[in-house]
Amino acid sequence: MDKLLEILKSVSDVLWGIPLLILIVGTGIFLTVRVAFLQIRLLPVALRLTFSRKHDKKAEGDISQFQALTTALAATVGTGNIVGVATAVLLGGPGAVFWMWLSAFFGMATKYSEAILAVKYRVKDAKGQMAGGPMYYIEHGLKQKWLAVLFAIFGALAAFGIGNGTQANSVSSAVESTFGVETWITGLVLAIFTALVILGGIKSIGNVTAVFVPVMALFYILAGLFIMVTNISSVPEAFGIIFKSAFTGEAAAGGAIGAAIRYGVARGVFSNEAGLGSAPIAAAAAKTDLPGRQALVSMTQVFIDTFIICSITGVTIVMSGMYKDTSIGGGDLTSAAFGHFLGDWGPIIIAVGLIFFASSTIFGWAYYGEKCFQYLFKNPMLLIVYRIAFVAMVFIGSVVSLDLIWTFSDITNALMAIPNLIGLLGLSGVVVYETKRIQKKLKEEKLASKA
Repeated sequence: MDKLLEILKSVSDVLWGIPLLILIVGTGIFLTVRVAFLQIRLLPVALRLTFSRKHDKKAEGDISQFQALTTALAATVGTGNIVGVATAVLLGGPGAVFWMWLSAFFGMATKYSEAILAVKYRVKDAKGQMAGGPMYYIEHGLKQKWLAVLFAIFGALAAFGIGNGTQANSVSSAVESTFGVETWITGLVLAIFTALVILGGIKSIGNVTAVFVPVMALFYILAGLFIMVTNISSVPEAFGIIFKSAFTGEAAAGGAIGAAIRYGVARGVFSNEAGLGSAPIAAAAAKTDLPGRQALVSMTQVFIDTFIICSITGVTIVMSGMYKDTSIGGGDLTSAAFGHFLGDWGPIIIAVGLIFFASSTIFGWAYYGEKCFQYLFKNPMLLIVYRIAFVAMVFIGSVVSLDLIWTFSDITNALMAIPNLIGLLGLSGVVVYETKRIQKKLKEEKLASKA
Protein backbone atom coordinates (compact mmCIF):
# COMPACT_ATOMS: atom_id res chain seq x y z
CA MET A 1 0.00 0.00 0.00
CA ASP A 2 2.86 2.39 0.83
CA LYS A 3 4.45 1.66 -2.54
CA LEU A 4 1.16 2.41 -4.33
CA LEU A 5 0.82 5.67 -2.42
CA GLU A 6 4.36 6.62 -3.38
CA ILE A 7 3.63 5.94 -7.06
CA LEU A 8 0.38 7.91 -6.99
CA LYS A 9 2.09 10.86 -5.32
CA SER A 10 4.72 10.88 -8.05
CA VAL A 11 1.98 10.90 -10.70
CA SER A 12 0.15 13.69 -8.87
CA ASP A 13 3.31 15.82 -8.66
CA VAL A 14 3.84 15.45 -12.40
CA LEU A 15 0.22 16.26 -13.28
CA TRP A 16 0.01 19.26 -10.96
CA GLY A 17 3.36 20.63 -12.11
CA ILE A 18 4.03 23.94 -13.82
CA PRO A 19 2.64 22.90 -17.26
CA LEU A 20 -0.89 22.26 -15.97
CA LEU A 21 -0.88 25.40 -13.82
CA ILE A 22 0.21 27.41 -16.87
CA LEU A 23 -2.54 25.76 -18.92
CA ILE A 24 -5.18 26.60 -16.31
CA VAL A 25 -4.13 30.23 -15.80
CA GLY A 26 -3.26 30.65 -19.47
CA THR A 27 -6.74 29.52 -20.48
CA GLY A 28 -8.19 32.05 -18.05
CA ILE A 29 -6.06 34.85 -19.52
CA PHE A 30 -7.00 33.85 -23.08
CA LEU A 31 -10.71 33.78 -22.26
CA THR A 32 -10.46 37.07 -20.34
CA VAL A 33 -9.11 38.76 -23.46
CA ARG A 34 -11.74 37.14 -25.70
CA VAL A 35 -14.64 38.37 -23.52
CA ALA A 36 -12.98 41.78 -23.09
CA PHE A 37 -12.47 41.63 -19.29
CA LEU A 38 -16.13 40.91 -18.71
CA GLN A 39 -15.43 39.93 -15.08
CA ILE A 40 -14.75 43.61 -14.38
CA ARG A 41 -17.32 45.22 -16.67
CA LEU A 42 -20.30 43.08 -15.71
CA LEU A 43 -19.52 42.02 -12.13
CA PRO A 44 -22.15 44.41 -10.63
CA VAL A 45 -24.74 43.02 -13.07
CA ALA A 46 -23.67 39.46 -12.26
CA LEU A 47 -24.05 40.03 -8.52
CA ARG A 48 -27.50 41.54 -9.05
CA LEU A 49 -28.58 38.59 -11.19
CA THR A 50 -27.29 36.18 -8.55
CA PHE A 51 -29.94 37.25 -6.06
CA SER A 52 -32.72 37.86 -8.59
CA ARG A 53 -35.40 35.30 -9.45
CA LYS A 54 -36.94 37.36 -12.19
CA HIS A 55 -36.17 34.84 -14.96
CA ASP A 56 -36.56 31.62 -12.99
CA LYS A 57 -40.21 30.68 -13.46
CA LYS A 58 -40.67 30.93 -17.23
CA ALA A 59 -37.23 29.76 -18.33
CA GLU A 60 -36.38 26.14 -19.06
CA GLY A 61 -34.47 24.21 -16.39
CA ASP A 62 -34.77 22.21 -13.17
CA ILE A 63 -33.68 24.66 -10.46
CA SER A 64 -33.37 28.42 -10.04
CA GLN A 65 -30.24 30.33 -11.00
CA PHE A 66 -29.58 30.96 -7.32
CA GLN A 67 -29.96 27.27 -6.47
CA ALA A 68 -27.57 26.37 -9.29
CA LEU A 69 -25.08 28.84 -7.84
CA THR A 70 -25.45 27.53 -4.28
CA THR A 71 -25.16 23.92 -5.47
CA ALA A 72 -21.91 24.81 -7.22
CA LEU A 73 -20.75 26.80 -4.19
CA ALA A 74 -21.67 23.88 -1.95
CA ALA A 75 -19.33 21.64 -3.91
CA THR A 76 -16.60 24.28 -4.17
CA VAL A 77 -16.55 25.88 -0.72
CA GLY A 78 -14.96 23.11 1.32
CA THR A 79 -11.85 22.28 3.26
CA GLY A 80 -9.80 24.12 0.62
CA ASN A 81 -11.08 27.43 1.98
CA ILE A 82 -9.71 26.63 5.43
CA VAL A 83 -7.02 23.97 5.05
CA GLY A 84 -6.02 24.77 1.46
CA VAL A 85 -5.39 28.46 2.09
CA ALA A 86 -3.46 27.67 5.26
CA THR A 87 -1.27 25.22 3.36
CA ALA A 88 -0.63 27.80 0.64
CA VAL A 89 0.54 30.39 3.18
CA LEU A 90 2.55 27.79 5.06
CA LEU A 91 4.41 26.55 1.98
CA GLY A 92 4.41 29.65 -0.20
CA GLY A 93 4.41 32.41 2.37
CA PRO A 94 1.91 35.31 2.61
CA GLY A 95 2.57 36.16 -1.05
CA ALA A 96 0.69 33.01 -2.04
CA VAL A 97 -2.55 34.84 -1.19
CA PHE A 98 -1.83 37.43 -3.88
CA TRP A 99 -1.26 34.76 -6.53
CA MET A 100 -4.45 33.08 -5.37
CA TRP A 101 -6.29 36.34 -6.05
CA LEU A 102 -4.67 36.73 -9.45
CA SER A 103 -5.55 33.21 -10.58
CA ALA A 104 -9.11 33.75 -9.32
CA PHE A 105 -9.44 36.94 -11.36
CA PHE A 106 -8.74 35.08 -14.59
CA GLY A 107 -10.63 32.06 -13.21
CA MET A 108 -13.80 34.15 -13.24
CA ALA A 109 -13.61 34.27 -17.05
CA THR A 110 -13.00 30.52 -17.12
CA LYS A 111 -15.99 29.80 -14.88
CA TYR A 112 -18.14 32.14 -16.98
CA SER A 113 -17.14 30.30 -20.16
CA GLU A 114 -17.76 26.87 -18.63
CA ALA A 115 -21.30 27.85 -17.65
CA ILE A 116 -22.12 29.34 -21.05
CA LEU A 117 -21.12 26.12 -22.78
CA ALA A 118 -22.87 23.96 -20.18
CA VAL A 119 -26.22 25.66 -20.77
CA LYS A 120 -25.67 25.99 -24.54
CA TYR A 121 -25.13 22.25 -25.06
CA ARG A 122 -27.30 20.80 -22.29
CA VAL A 123 -29.82 18.08 -23.09
CA LYS A 124 -32.84 16.48 -21.41
CA ASP A 125 -32.41 13.00 -20.01
CA ALA A 126 -34.98 10.18 -19.99
CA LYS A 127 -36.69 11.72 -16.93
CA GLY A 128 -36.98 15.11 -18.56
CA GLN A 129 -34.27 16.61 -16.35
CA MET A 130 -31.43 18.77 -17.64
CA ALA A 131 -28.02 17.17 -18.14
CA GLY A 132 -24.97 19.17 -19.11
CA GLY A 133 -21.36 19.93 -18.41
CA PRO A 134 -17.99 19.36 -20.09
CA MET A 135 -18.90 15.87 -21.33
CA TYR A 136 -21.80 17.33 -23.32
CA TYR A 137 -20.10 20.40 -24.74
CA ILE A 138 -17.01 18.38 -25.61
CA GLU A 139 -19.15 15.81 -27.42
CA HIS A 140 -21.72 18.05 -29.11
CA GLY A 141 -19.66 21.22 -29.48
CA LEU A 142 -16.11 19.99 -29.99
CA LYS A 143 -17.31 16.73 -31.60
CA GLN A 144 -14.83 14.65 -29.60
CA LYS A 145 -16.84 11.88 -27.91
CA TRP A 146 -13.73 10.02 -26.68
CA LEU A 147 -12.53 13.12 -24.82
CA ALA A 148 -15.99 13.58 -23.29
CA VAL A 149 -15.97 9.97 -22.08
CA LEU A 150 -12.57 10.48 -20.43
CA PHE A 151 -13.85 13.55 -18.58
CA ALA A 152 -16.94 11.67 -17.37
CA ILE A 153 -14.86 8.74 -16.12
CA PHE A 154 -12.52 10.95 -14.13
CA GLY A 155 -15.42 13.07 -12.85
CA ALA A 156 -17.35 10.04 -11.59
CA LEU A 157 -14.24 8.74 -9.81
CA ALA A 158 -13.20 12.12 -8.38
CA ALA A 159 -16.58 12.44 -6.67
CA PHE A 160 -15.63 9.61 -4.32
CA GLY A 161 -12.37 11.28 -3.35
CA ILE A 162 -12.14 15.04 -3.18
CA GLY A 163 -15.93 15.36 -3.20
CA ASN A 164 -16.68 12.72 -0.59
CA GLY A 165 -14.12 10.72 1.39
CA THR A 166 -11.72 13.56 2.12
CA GLN A 167 -14.56 15.89 3.12
CA ALA A 168 -16.20 13.31 5.40
CA ASN A 169 -12.84 12.71 7.06
CA SER A 170 -12.44 16.44 7.70
CA VAL A 171 -15.86 16.61 9.35
CA SER A 172 -15.37 13.56 11.59
CA SER A 173 -11.87 14.64 12.61
CA ALA A 174 -13.02 18.17 13.45
CA VAL A 175 -15.96 16.90 15.50
CA GLU A 176 -13.78 14.40 17.36
CA SER A 177 -10.97 16.85 18.21
CA THR A 178 -13.29 19.69 19.21
CA PHE A 179 -16.33 17.97 20.71
CA GLY A 180 -15.02 14.47 21.55
CA VAL A 181 -17.52 12.58 19.36
CA GLU A 182 -16.18 9.33 17.90
CA THR A 183 -15.58 9.37 14.15
CA TRP A 184 -17.91 6.45 13.38
CA ILE A 185 -20.85 8.21 15.00
CA THR A 186 -20.26 11.36 12.94
CA GLY A 187 -19.79 9.23 9.84
CA LEU A 188 -23.09 7.40 10.37
CA VAL A 189 -25.07 10.60 10.95
CA LEU A 190 -23.44 12.29 7.96
CA ALA A 191 -24.11 9.27 5.71
CA ILE A 192 -27.81 9.20 6.68
CA PHE A 193 -28.16 12.94 6.12
CA THR A 194 -26.37 12.67 2.76
CA ALA A 195 -28.70 9.85 1.66
CA LEU A 196 -31.79 11.89 2.54
CA VAL A 197 -30.50 14.85 0.54
CA ILE A 198 -29.07 13.24 -2.60
CA LEU A 199 -31.69 10.52 -3.12
CA GLY A 200 -34.11 13.32 -3.87
CA GLY A 201 -32.05 14.41 -6.88
CA ILE A 202 -30.99 17.88 -7.98
CA LYS A 203 -34.17 19.61 -6.78
CA SER A 204 -33.61 18.26 -3.28
CA ILE A 205 -29.94 19.22 -3.37
CA GLY A 206 -30.83 22.67 -4.70
CA ASN A 207 -33.39 23.26 -1.94
CA VAL A 208 -30.95 22.26 0.79
CA THR A 209 -27.96 24.19 -0.55
CA ALA A 210 -30.05 27.33 -1.15
CA VAL A 211 -30.41 27.54 2.65
CA PHE A 212 -27.27 25.70 3.75
CA VAL A 213 -24.65 27.61 1.75
CA PRO A 214 -25.67 31.20 2.62
CA VAL A 215 -25.85 30.30 6.32
CA MET A 216 -22.45 28.61 6.42
CA ALA A 217 -20.76 31.31 4.34
CA LEU A 218 -22.28 34.14 6.40
CA PHE A 219 -21.22 32.45 9.64
CA TYR A 220 -17.59 32.22 8.57
CA ILE A 221 -17.50 35.65 6.91
CA LEU A 222 -18.91 37.40 10.00
CA ALA A 223 -16.34 35.71 12.24
CA GLY A 224 -13.52 36.83 9.96
CA LEU A 225 -14.85 40.36 9.62
CA PHE A 226 -15.19 40.61 13.40
CA ILE A 227 -11.49 39.79 13.73
CA MET A 228 -10.54 42.38 11.11
CA VAL A 229 -12.75 45.15 12.51
CA THR A 230 -11.60 44.61 16.09
CA ASN A 231 -7.98 44.54 14.92
CA ILE A 232 -8.32 47.10 12.15
CA SER A 233 -4.86 48.57 12.71
CA SER A 234 -3.28 45.26 11.69
CA VAL A 235 -5.19 44.92 8.41
CA PRO A 236 -3.15 47.38 6.27
CA GLU A 237 0.06 45.78 7.48
CA ALA A 238 -1.22 42.31 6.58
CA PHE A 239 -2.08 43.41 3.04
CA GLY A 240 1.31 45.08 2.78
CA ILE A 241 3.05 41.83 3.74
CA ILE A 242 0.97 39.88 1.20
CA PHE A 243 1.80 42.21 -1.71
CA LYS A 244 5.45 42.58 -0.75
CA SER A 245 6.16 38.86 -0.32
CA ALA A 246 4.29 38.07 -3.56
CA PHE A 247 7.19 39.59 -5.50
CA THR A 248 10.09 39.17 -3.11
CA GLY A 249 9.49 35.68 -1.76
CA GLU A 250 10.12 36.91 1.78
CA ALA A 251 8.83 34.59 4.50
CA ALA A 252 8.01 31.94 1.91
CA ALA A 253 9.20 28.37 2.30
CA GLY A 254 12.78 28.42 1.10
CA GLY A 255 12.50 32.15 0.52
CA ALA A 256 11.67 31.65 -3.18
CA ILE A 257 9.07 33.62 -5.11
CA GLY A 258 8.37 30.47 -7.13
CA ALA A 259 6.90 28.83 -4.03
CA ALA A 260 4.44 31.70 -3.56
CA ILE A 261 3.30 31.49 -7.19
CA ARG A 262 3.07 27.70 -7.30
CA TYR A 263 1.13 27.20 -4.09
CA GLY A 264 -0.99 30.32 -4.52
CA VAL A 265 -2.17 29.32 -7.98
CA ALA A 266 -2.52 25.60 -7.16
CA ARG A 267 -4.51 26.11 -3.96
CA GLY A 268 -6.59 28.82 -5.60
CA VAL A 269 -7.59 26.42 -8.37
CA PHE A 270 -8.40 23.69 -5.85
CA SER A 271 -10.58 26.12 -3.92
CA ASN A 272 -12.64 27.73 -6.68
CA GLU A 273 -12.39 24.83 -9.19
CA ALA A 274 -12.25 27.21 -12.16
CA GLY A 275 -11.13 25.08 -15.09
CA LEU A 276 -11.75 21.69 -13.52
CA GLY A 277 -15.13 21.36 -15.20
CA SER A 278 -17.18 20.42 -12.15
CA ALA A 279 -19.32 23.52 -11.50
CA PRO A 280 -20.81 23.78 -15.03
CA ILE A 281 -22.60 20.49 -14.36
CA ALA A 282 -24.76 22.35 -11.83
CA ALA A 283 -25.05 25.44 -14.05
CA ALA A 284 -26.62 23.27 -16.77
CA ALA A 285 -29.62 22.56 -14.52
CA ALA A 286 -30.48 26.23 -14.00
CA LYS A 287 -33.67 27.86 -15.25
CA THR A 288 -32.36 30.50 -17.63
CA ASP A 289 -33.43 32.04 -20.93
CA LEU A 290 -29.91 32.63 -22.24
CA PRO A 291 -26.63 30.77 -21.54
CA GLY A 292 -24.90 34.07 -20.78
CA ARG A 293 -27.31 34.97 -17.99
CA GLN A 294 -26.53 31.85 -15.99
CA ALA A 295 -22.84 32.26 -16.86
CA LEU A 296 -22.79 35.66 -15.17
CA VAL A 297 -24.34 34.12 -12.06
CA SER A 298 -21.83 31.26 -12.10
CA MET A 299 -18.97 33.73 -12.43
CA THR A 300 -19.79 35.17 -9.02
CA GLN A 301 -18.98 31.76 -7.50
CA VAL A 302 -15.25 32.41 -7.91
CA PHE A 303 -15.67 35.92 -6.52
CA ILE A 304 -17.46 34.65 -3.40
CA ASP A 305 -15.23 31.62 -2.89
CA THR A 306 -11.80 33.20 -3.36
CA PHE A 307 -12.06 36.97 -3.06
CA ILE A 308 -14.28 36.80 0.02
CA ILE A 309 -14.02 33.48 1.90
CA CYS A 310 -10.42 32.53 1.05
CA SER A 311 -9.32 36.13 1.62
CA ILE A 312 -10.74 36.09 5.13
CA THR A 313 -8.74 32.94 5.90
CA GLY A 314 -5.52 34.22 4.33
CA VAL A 315 -5.60 37.74 5.78
CA THR A 316 -6.44 36.44 9.27
CA ILE A 317 -3.51 34.02 9.16
CA VAL A 318 -1.12 36.78 8.05
CA MET A 319 -2.47 39.18 10.68
CA SER A 320 -1.82 36.62 13.41
CA GLY A 321 1.77 36.06 12.30
CA MET A 322 1.42 32.40 13.22
CA TYR A 323 2.43 31.21 9.75
CA LYS A 324 6.00 31.79 10.92
CA ASP A 325 5.64 28.89 13.36
CA THR A 326 6.77 25.91 11.26
CA SER A 327 5.50 23.46 13.88
CA ILE A 328 1.88 24.29 12.95
CA GLY A 329 0.46 22.79 9.78
CA GLY A 330 -2.63 22.61 7.58
CA GLY A 331 -5.99 23.30 9.16
CA ASP A 332 -4.31 23.71 12.53
CA LEU A 333 -2.78 26.96 11.26
CA THR A 334 -6.18 28.51 10.54
CA SER A 335 -7.48 27.27 13.88
CA ALA A 336 -4.46 28.74 15.67
CA ALA A 337 -4.85 32.07 13.84
CA PHE A 338 -8.51 32.41 14.80
CA GLY A 339 -7.65 31.28 18.33
CA HIS A 340 -5.00 34.01 18.50
CA PHE A 341 -7.74 36.63 18.18
CA LEU A 342 -10.79 34.87 19.64
CA GLY A 343 -9.30 32.61 22.31
CA ASP A 344 -11.09 29.29 22.86
CA TRP A 345 -13.85 30.32 20.44
CA GLY A 346 -11.40 30.35 17.54
CA PRO A 347 -10.95 26.56 17.17
CA ILE A 348 -14.70 26.03 17.68
CA ILE A 349 -15.54 28.42 14.84
CA ILE A 350 -13.08 26.65 12.54
CA ALA A 351 -14.46 23.24 13.51
CA VAL A 352 -18.04 24.34 12.82
CA GLY A 353 -16.88 25.95 9.58
CA LEU A 354 -15.26 22.70 8.48
CA ILE A 355 -18.43 20.77 9.33
CA PHE A 356 -20.59 23.08 7.21
CA PHE A 357 -18.12 23.51 4.37
CA ALA A 358 -17.16 19.85 4.00
CA SER A 359 -20.74 18.59 4.35
CA SER A 360 -22.00 20.92 1.65
CA THR A 361 -19.19 19.81 -0.66
CA ILE A 362 -20.42 16.22 -0.36
CA PHE A 363 -23.93 17.25 -1.48
CA GLY A 364 -22.72 19.20 -4.49
CA TRP A 365 -20.26 16.55 -5.63
CA ALA A 366 -22.90 13.84 -5.30
CA TYR A 367 -24.73 15.56 -8.14
CA TYR A 368 -21.57 16.04 -10.20
CA GLY A 369 -20.55 12.42 -9.82
CA GLU A 370 -23.91 10.93 -10.71
CA LYS A 371 -24.27 13.16 -13.78
CA CYS A 372 -20.87 11.96 -15.02
CA PHE A 373 -21.91 8.36 -14.25
CA GLN A 374 -25.26 8.88 -15.95
CA TYR A 375 -23.47 10.07 -19.09
CA LEU A 376 -21.51 6.80 -19.19
CA PHE A 377 -24.30 4.40 -18.17
CA LYS A 378 -27.95 4.98 -19.04
CA ASN A 379 -29.32 2.12 -16.89
CA PRO A 380 -31.28 3.71 -13.96
CA MET A 381 -30.55 0.72 -11.72
CA LEU A 382 -26.83 1.33 -12.05
CA LEU A 383 -27.40 4.93 -10.98
CA ILE A 384 -29.06 3.70 -7.78
CA VAL A 385 -26.02 1.50 -7.13
CA TYR A 386 -23.77 4.54 -7.67
CA ARG A 387 -25.75 6.59 -5.14
CA ILE A 388 -25.62 3.79 -2.55
CA ALA A 389 -21.87 3.45 -3.06
CA PHE A 390 -21.49 7.22 -2.68
CA VAL A 391 -23.38 7.23 0.62
CA ALA A 392 -21.34 4.25 1.86
CA MET A 393 -18.15 6.13 1.04
CA VAL A 394 -19.24 8.96 3.33
CA PHE A 395 -19.14 6.56 6.27
CA ILE A 396 -15.93 4.83 5.15
CA GLY A 397 -14.20 8.17 4.62
CA SER A 398 -15.10 9.25 8.15
CA VAL A 399 -13.31 6.37 9.85
CA VAL A 400 -10.22 5.57 7.72
CA SER A 401 -7.01 7.32 6.80
CA LEU A 402 -7.36 8.94 3.41
CA ASP A 403 -3.82 9.66 2.19
CA LEU A 404 -4.31 7.26 -0.70
CA ILE A 405 -7.75 8.61 -1.65
CA TRP A 406 -6.61 12.24 -1.38
CA THR A 407 -3.69 11.61 -3.72
CA PHE A 408 -5.95 9.67 -6.08
CA SER A 409 -8.36 12.61 -6.00
CA ASP A 410 -5.61 15.02 -6.97
CA ILE A 411 -4.88 12.85 -9.99
CA THR A 412 -8.50 12.56 -11.13
CA ASN A 413 -9.00 16.32 -10.68
CA ALA A 414 -6.03 17.02 -12.94
CA LEU A 415 -7.27 14.50 -15.49
CA MET A 416 -10.71 16.17 -15.40
CA ALA A 417 -9.18 19.57 -16.04
CA ILE A 418 -7.21 18.65 -19.17
CA PRO A 419 -10.13 17.64 -21.46
CA ASN A 420 -12.25 20.47 -20.06
CA LEU A 421 -9.61 23.10 -20.82
CA ILE A 422 -9.22 21.70 -24.34
CA GLY A 423 -12.98 22.07 -24.76
CA LEU A 424 -12.95 25.67 -23.49
CA LEU A 425 -10.15 26.69 -25.83
CA GLY A 426 -11.72 24.93 -28.82
CA LEU A 427 -15.16 26.45 -28.20
CA SER A 428 -14.04 29.96 -27.22
CA GLY A 429 -15.72 31.30 -30.36
CA VAL A 430 -19.09 30.05 -29.06
CA VAL A 431 -18.40 31.81 -25.76
CA VAL A 432 -17.78 35.09 -27.60
CA TYR A 433 -20.99 34.69 -29.64
CA GLU A 434 -23.12 34.00 -26.55
CA THR A 435 -21.45 36.89 -24.72
CA LYS A 436 -22.55 39.28 -27.45
CA ARG A 437 -26.10 37.88 -27.18
CA ILE A 438 -26.37 38.43 -23.42
CA GLN A 439 -24.81 41.89 -23.60
CA LYS A 440 -27.34 42.89 -26.26
CA LYS A 441 -30.19 41.46 -24.16
CA LEU A 442 -29.04 43.27 -21.01
CA LYS A 443 -28.82 46.54 -22.94
CA GLU A 444 -32.37 46.07 -24.27
CA GLU A 445 -33.68 45.30 -20.78
CA LYS A 446 -31.97 48.38 -19.37
CA LEU A 447 -33.53 50.61 -22.05
CA ALA A 448 -36.94 49.01 -21.49
CA SER A 449 -36.77 49.68 -17.75
CA LYS A 450 -36.17 53.37 -18.40
CA ALA A 451 -39.04 53.66 -20.90
